[in-house]
Parts: sequence; C-alpha cells; structure tokens
Amino acid sequence: MAIYPPIINASVSTLVEHTLALHTGRLSAAGALVVDTGTYTGRSPQDKYIVRDASTESTVWWGEVNQGMARPTFESLATRMQQHLAGRQTYHLHASVNADPQYAYNVLLVSESPWHTLFAQNLFRSEWHDTHETLTILHAPSFDAIPAVDGTRSNVCIVLDVASRTILIGGTAYAGEIKKAIFTFLNYLLPMRGVMPMHAGANVGAAGDVSVFFGLSGTGKTTLSTDPERPMIGDDEHGWSAQGVFNFEGGCYAKTIRLSTTGEPEIYAATKHYGTVLENVVIDGNTRLPDFDDITLSENGRAAYSLDILDNIAPGSRAGHPKTILMLTADAFGVLPPISRLTVPQAMYHFLSGYTAKVAGTERGVKEPSATFSTCFGAPFMVHHPGRYAALLAERLEAHGADVWLINTGWSGGPYGVGNRMPLAQTRAMVRAAIEGSLRDVAYTIDPIFGLAMPQSCPGVPVMALDPRTAWGDAIRWESAARQLARMFHANFVRYATEAPAGAAAGAPLVG
Repeated sequence: MAIYPPIINASVSTLVEHTLALHTGRLSAAGALVVDTGTYTGRSPQDKYIVRDASTESTVWWGEVNQGMARPTFESLATRMQQHLAGRQTYHLHASVNADPQYAYNVLLVSESPWHTLFAQNLFRSEWHDTHETLTILHAPSFDAIPAVDGTRSNVCIVLDVASRTILIGGTAYAGEIKKAIFTFLNYLLPMRGVMPMHAGANVGAAGDVSVFFGLSGTGKTTLSTDPERPMIGDDEHGWSAQGVFNFEGGCYAKTIRLSTTGEPEIYAATKHYGTVLENVVIDGNTRLPDFDDITLSENGRAAYSLDILDNIAPGSRAGHPKTILMLTADAFGVLPPISRLTVPQAMYHFLSGYTAKVAGTERGVKEPSATFSTCFGAPFMVHHPGRYAALLAERLEAHGADVWLINTGWSGGPYGVGNRMPLAQTRAMVRAAIEGSLRDVAYTIDPIFGLAMPQSCPGVPVMALDPRTAWGDAIRWESAARQLARMFHANFVRYATEAPAGAAAGAPLVG
C-alpha cells in the first residue's frame, strides 16, 4: 500500500488545482469551483448514528433522529476507514468553531477530497486554539459501510463518538454532512455548558440590537439575515450564552435555487468569487456561466463561501443579546399570517413545533403541500430532548425580553397552486418593521384558530395581505384549511408535551 504524506492546511489555489487535476470539479466563468456530489445531493439523516455508551445512554434523546451504534461496531468501522484513508492522498485542515473563544473547539478534518477540504476551509473558522478540545472528522466519500457488518442502513455512514470526539463520514460526497455533523456535536456539548445552540441566522444593527432568524431550509434564513443595512453575525448556526450571541462558523452555505442579483445581491456576488464552492449547480458547457434556475442536478444547489468575502460582517462574529427573534416558516397551505407577534408560550410552542411545508416538485412523489415539523427548527441536529433546548430559550426570553415574531415566507391568498408566494420585498418590509419597532403601537387582530396577533398595518405591505382570511377572499375556506393545519400541529406536539417548558402548550392553536 502506498503511503502518501498528508497535505496540511493547503492554500485555496492548491485545493482548486488538485480538484481540477482529479477531474472532480470545474471552474465557472467567474472562477468559482463547481462540483457535483453524484447520488447524494442532500443530507442522509437516516444514516446518522451516535455511539451508545455509558456517557450517552442517559443524555441522548434516542429514537428516529438519534440512532445508536455499539462501540465495538464503531471501532471496527473507524479502523477500516483509517486504513482506507491511509492508502490515499489526504488533506488535513486545522480549523475551529465558535467565535467566542470561551466555547471554541478545534476541528481537524482528514479528507481524501481537496474540494471538500476547501468547503470546510470556507465554512469553519481559521483559528486554531492550542488549549482547546479537538473534534476530528474522518471524511471518505469513496468509503462504503457494509450494512451486514456495521448495522447501517446503507453504504452511507455518519457516526459521532462523544467519548473520542470523533466523526466518521463515508459513502456520500454531499459536503453539508461535514458542516452538520459538527453542528450536531455542538448541540450535544454546548447545552451542558449553559449555551443554547441555535439553527438560526443573526445580524446586528448600528445600535447593537441583535436579531435572530430561526428557520428550516428554504424558509429564507440566509436571505433575510443577509441585510445590507445590518452587519451579519452569521447565516445558519449560533450559540446564545450568558454574554450574548456568537457564530459557530466562518462562512455561509447558501441555497442557490432561483438566485438573482436583484433579490439576493450579496449571495449572488459571492458565487462569483474565486474559492467559492458551487455544489450541484448547473453551468453552461461553453460559457461556464451558472444557471441557478436549472434544477437538473438538484433543487438543493448551494454556494459555500467564507464570510471574509462579504463587506457587511459584524466584527468578531459576536454581539449582545437578541432584541428581536423571528421564527420563519414557509406555509404552503397559505393559512398562517405573513407576520404575527408571539407570546412567550406561543414562542415555546412554535419553537418546539418547527413547522414548515413541502410543496409539489421538491421531493419525488409530493403531489400537494405536506406539513413538515422539525423541532427546534433543526430536528436532525438535536441530540438532547427538544425540551432541553426549549427551556434554554424560555430562560433567555425571560431574562432579556426579546420580541418574538412568526414570519410566513410561504403562500398567501390560498394554498400552493392557488395562492401566491409572499413577495420577498414585502417579507423584507415586515422583518424590517419588526426589528425597528414600528409595529409596537399599531392595532392588532387575533386570528381565531392559531390565536396569533396580526398587525393591522405595516409599512410597505398592503393591508389586505396582513390577514390571511382577507387575502383568501373566502373566510370559510380559510378556516377549514386552518383547522386542518391546527390538527396537524396538535398531533405533532404530543411527543414533546411531557418535557416541554411549563406553559408551552398554552401556545397551541384551537381545534374543533
């Protein structure tokens, strides 16, 4: 077996050149590295495991999300993966996560792929702390697990071992697994240190006022937290400590579907940067120009780029406590208001529910809107019981009194196929009004099903768009659809009710 010395902390140009030499990527006309992940164009949550031992037995919320793997099985799998990597050229990256040094962890990536190493270089932080713990990722897309031997569902394996602080990723080239495996690890470690991990974007105003944007993929988290008037702290993963909010990462992993220079100019500009990784984005064979409307490869096309290339970034990727919290949902049933103010019980309820909806065309076999509930707006990454994260949020809301809003970036005037998607310009106007406080003194209407307080006016938004019953033009049809969604909320919440913070159930919608 050949022995290859590892390439340690390679430059961007070296990683790009090695990718081109291996024919695993191409350059776009503007110089971004364009890659195709093959079979897997998204995460494989059913192939994720946590080593089940004395330290994790009573601390992990075992079930569909967190599947256990026995230590002997893990050790055998890890040995085979190490042997696999030993016979190949590997790239080692020394990086870190968490902008607050008090809570930072080093990250050591050992990968057989130069472009995945560039991805991690873009997404993680460049600092290395000699005194901090290290999370090690062994990354081998060409390595296949053996289900009959390893007890895995398929050839794909994403395995976290808390005791050794090790992550195994094999059988998939989708780069998001690297980022989310680390996020999952932090979701285990940080609550034990009194920090609330958040699947959320964040930005900060000139007066130091912080806004946090919770949301699942496709709800606008990156788009809305990227605001030219407010420096970005980060677009996706943050911690909320006793000192305030800090970014976990050093980069962004933005969806590119229907990306345009008018709607999302900062993200669009980042796709033209040398060193940016365009994942599963179609480019023209002659012009090398990307086509962000072409979903031939995937609707989950992504751009991975360093925060350093953006102009409007909060210094140090840290700020104080949030003044405004926005929970984003893309309601394809079209029944939720475009903006509503939440009480603390409602905030707890919607945080635990983590609702959005899939629409026809986003997944094979989806013919009509379907509700998706992802607790804490990130179920695949929550290792403890969701009630633990909700309790951390409740404590912080009580201590710091942030205003909480539910923002529907989905459909209005009817469900998907009948109504229309909320215009981005109007959503931005509502978000801006909530952050700036211009909705504090307006009159509100309470919707009869979800109990949500809807402003009767908002700058830059037509009055009839603010109440979904008016937007539908048929209050009876709206109520029927709203009650149907309310029943889905109730059915989903049952699994969290016993360990939810006190009063959370009071935020539930009415049914009948």
